[in-house]
Amino acid sequence: MAISHRLSDAAAPAALRVIPAFLRRKIPLGASPLIVFSHLRWNFVFQRPQHVISRLARRRDVVFVEEPIFEEGEPRLEIIAVAPRVSVAHIHLPIPGPAFGLDQEASIVPLLAEHIARKGWTTFGAWLYTPMAVRIALALGPKEIIYDCMDELSAFLGAPPELLDREQVLLDLAGAVFTGGPSLHRAKRDRHPGVYCFPSSVEVEHFANPSMPEPREQSLLNRPRLGFFGVIDERIDLAILAQLARSHPEWQIMMIGPIARIGPGSLPRSANLHYLGQRRYTELPAYLAGWNVCLIPYVIGPATRFINPTNALEYMAAGRPVVTTPIHDVVEPYGDIVFAASGPEGFVAACERAMRSSESDLAPRNYRAQRVLQRISWDRTVEAMDLILSKLLDRRSTAALTQHAMFDFDRMIPSPTPSLGEARA
Repeated sequence: MAISHRLSDAAAPAALRVIPAFLRRKIPLGASPLIVFSHLRWNFVFQRPQHVISRLARRRDVVFVEEPIFEEGEPRLEIIAVAPRVSVAHIHLPIPGPAFGLDQEASIVPLLAEHIARKGWTTFGAWLYTPMAVRIALALGPKEIIYDCMDELSAFLGAPPELLDREQVLLDLAGAVFTGGPSLHRAKRDRHPGVYCFPSSVEVEHFANPSMPEPREQSLLNRPRLGFFGVIDERIDLAILAQLARSHPEWQIMMIGPIARIGPGSLPRSANLHYLGQRRYTELPAYLAGWNVCLIPYVIGPATRFINPTNALEYMAAGRPVVTTPIHDVVEPYGDIVFAASGPEGFVAACERAMRSSESDLAPRNYRAQRVLQRISWDRTVEAMDLILSKLLDRRSTAALTQHAMFDFDRMIPSPTPSLGEARA
């Protein structure tokens, strides 16, 4: 079984200019390493796993294990350096089937065990984004297991039937469970004694102050422009997109992100509907700065019942009006900030209201958004996560835990804020 190593483009010196600043810091060693299992690939949309793991790597080495790649031939492991103290493990297998499933386990475990041995890891933790990898993680002998539950993966299109059973095993074994939002927290908190709510967070400065000019492909288009960035999959309400394009041919609708789990042929098409594909995280603020309204056009159903969209706070950080369908984890904490509406006609009407709103009309919403953003950052979120991880894995003193607010959802809901007049008084 072969193990190869290489340096990714993202780790090359020339590419460091476009890597977020926190990835370039030199962090001293001092904490037990982690092996991470993810259903998302590192070079996919830059979201929760990349934000969290990159920050955890300030104190510890990390191997980020992606779902296996089907390839004829002998099983092999390819190790790619992607960021300071973070390497990605690409597992190449001639075995189809569910990722990390029963048929693949016997080939995956020896590859990863050999790599861990070569690195000299004697004490390490396992951090899981997918319950499908729980048996593999356990076979490697970690000191502790953390379950960072960012989605209800069993509700996704094509979810393996064994996923729910494996999640129960993971909940039985995990030292702590983190949830990606309040709806997930409510669903999991009675199934494990140590469930913590860590909703999506944001890098405010990254989105508030774009470092690049507006991309030419967008700048050539007329205004107004309405935009979305994220994954374009079965959770996107395609009827809403079609209605937006049909109702207002003068609106330019920008859709940024990879297409996943649905065929491109199923997407509505129109001259004013632009599918730009995936863009780098560093490029997103430059697109966002050219939008009049930001969109969260998700369907309301099982696949979005527990969703906590990362882009909601990123849109707010850019100071743009946000129009959303009534996603629970958006409208409950941010209902007085966003424009929320159901169905294609209702969504179009909400976009019209947002578009008609003057700066003075939007000022109260922006003020409340700024109050929220002052309390939230990925740095703070991961610091709190790392305190819990260190308690379990590094046996560090837990006294500091009392000095940091855990992300209890009741404390995440923006409390009533004074009016702009009261705030200025």
